[in-house]
Amino acid sequence: MNPDRLVYMANQIAKGFRLKTEDRAVADTLDHIQKFWEPRMRREILAVLASGGDGLEPIARKAVEQIKVS
Repeated sequence: MNPDRLVYMANQIAKGFRLKTEDRAVADTLDHIQKFWEPRMRREILAVLASGGDGLEPIARKAVEQIKVS
């Protein structure tokens, strides 16, 4: 999948939770990614993070930092 598309998707998920406290928004973003993104997508967004995480908004970035790939 296109890395820019994954960044966009992660940011959109995070944006949906932005009215919550930051900790809750990060947790809910992470939960959504863990539940609904396949392992390949999670590995690819982790690669984006490893290369600097360009484009990731703060809540999305914090969630991505906690992703576990099965």
